Amino acid sequence: MPWQATTLIVDARCVETLSDLLLEAGALSVDVSDAAAGTPTERPLFAEPGSAPVSNWPVNRVVALFNEGADIAELIPAALQAARLPATTPYGIDRVNDQDWVRLTQSQFTPVKISSRLWIVPTWHEVVDAAAINIRLDPGLAFGTGTHPTTRLCLRWLDAHLNRGESVIDYGCGSGILAIAAMKLGAASAAGVDIDEQALLAARRNALQNQTQVTFYAAEEKLTDLTAPADVVVANILANPLTVLAPLLARLTRRGGYVVLSGILAPQADEVRVAYAPWFDMHATDPDGDWVALSGRRL
Repeated sequence: MPWQATTLIVDARCVETLSDLLLEAGALSVDVSDAAAGTPTERPLFAEPGSAPVSNWPVNRVVALFNEGADIAELIPAALQAARLPATTPYGIDRVNDQDWVRLTQSQFTPVKISSRLWIVPTWHEVVDAAAINIRLDPGLAFGTGTHPTTRLCLRWLDAHLNRGESVIDYGCGSGILAIAAMKLGAASAAGVDIDEQALLAARRNALQNQTQVTFYAAEEKLTDLTAPADVVVANILANPLTVLAPLLARLTRRGGYVVLSGILAPQADEVRVAYAPWFDMHATDPDGDWVALSGRRL
């Protein structure tokens, strides 16, 4: 079934009101993005948990998706009037054809070579190097495909530093990729923790797919089975949550063990390093694009 996508350019003053009105008018979804994206005036916004509220861009592109039979010529002028915008505000209409969205999404993820011996291979692809350590992955609705720089930074650290026999905790495990990689690289045990039940389901499926024994926990649990601190704690989240989690991740790391933190933009590294300084001697890895990882030994 095809759909209709309408596009309007509006300023920050009315973007939220207009978005709400479009949804009330029957829009299936409303997407707001920077109208200057791709130009020298593009302005990135990072709305991390724990950060101050982020305002919209000065000029916003609003795209509303409607069913094919929706009367756009009637709905859009009514929404503009209710939002107190000029009736002459221009808008465009595009036809969006139906597609096999599963195949389209899968086509974006191909096998990723992390190191000379480690590959991440989506379950719908053939293995490229049968002699390598291959992690077969289906992320489902969870973060962690191996393609993002923050994940690659963690995988490279595990590949370079695990010496076999370590215990590992992956806090914010997403698809389970880091805990599974740790087991494939020789860890004695691994556990994953996440707040998202869909992520935990995907992680458990991926562990079975890779024939690895990993225990996954919901973050709201007391984590009573994780009372013994781990040799390595890895957390690929975002800078602000990592800062808040510093005392907890320190408790989960044994003395002499290591913490590995990712999801950190280079300008945020010093702030995160300071948060962990009471427990760890932290160092930054080589960057991957705009991202860095921090690792440190428990004092």
